[in-house]
Amino acid sequence: MFAYAASRVIQTVIVLLVISFIAFLLVTNIGDPLAALLSADSTVAERADLIARLGLDQPLLLRFLHFIGNFLRGDFGLSYRTQDPVAHLIAERLPATMELAVVSLLITLAVGIPAGIYCGVHPKSALGRLIMVVSAAGITLPNFVVGIVLIAIFAVRFGLFPSFGRGTTVDLGFWTTGLLTASGWRAIILPATTLATFQVAFVIRILRTQLMEVGQSEHIRFARARGLSEARIWYVYAIKNTLLPVITVLGLQLGNIIAFSVVTENVFAWPGLGSLFLQSIQSADIPVIAIYLIFVGVVFMIINLAVELCYPLIDPRVLRRQS
Repeated sequence: MFAYAASRVIQTVIVLLVISFIAFLLVTNIGDPLAALLSADSTVAERADLIARLGLDQPLLLRFLHFIGNFLRGDFGLSYRTQDPVAHLIAERLPATMELAVVSLLITLAVGIPAGIYCGVHPKSALGRLIMVVSAAGITLPNFVVGIVLIAIFAVRFGLFPSFGRGTTVDLGFWTTGLLTASGWRAIILPATTLATFQVAFVIRILRTQLMEVGQSEHIRFARARGLSEARIWYVYAIKNTLLPVITVLGLQLGNIIAFSVVTENVFAWPGLGSLFLQSIQSADIPVIAIYLIFVGVVFMIINLAVELCYPLIDPRVLRRQS
């Protein structure tokens, strides 16, 4: 188990270093930090001082090592657009994105797993077919279309939920949350549902496919031959054999929710990292873009590492296949 975990951690570190180097090259070769950080009437001495402070007069490899060191200390540089520390901008927007991702994941789990299990156990039932038709629409419709439709129905037509913003928030000192207020919950329902639409449809289809495949396997037929009840066969033996792919999918979907919330946040004017990323692209704010890319890479790699470390706990045969 230790060797398995160590190999996965080393692979994760290597990939994160590659992602960091790509982001560093992005910062280094795109845009002019001097033009962004210096005023038009700056002197040659001020320019030379800024070059020295930014380390632009040093070799590329040494600058990359400084970049990694500063990143590990939480120093992400300055935003070209606002002149504020990038770490401050990220910390300010992170709670909104994380709360949106968590609520979206809860909706995905609460809706996708029961519906997927039902469709897998009863694939030919009328309700199962209806769920599959709806899930097909959920996969094909873009997020922004789903968001606009939800706004038109529930915000404009019935006035049940706000169409933009995060609602009233509570500052806890280390975290700003809207989940402690009624208006915060009302504000998060539509964007979280929009973000969860594709994830729910995807989980339903993957669960249905896995259960139907497991249902045709030898050990399920043997369980039926032993006279076990259908409920025990499906909800104990069959579901257990679908856990690995389902956990993998759910982990990746959480990463997708965090990484690809850009469109949803833009539709609902949600003040998260996705909105910050779009603003940074529009103003060519390279330091913010680079740190956002690293953040997305870190999220995906940590989730992937956690999922892979769970594999041996669910199915010990994974360790034997690795040896």
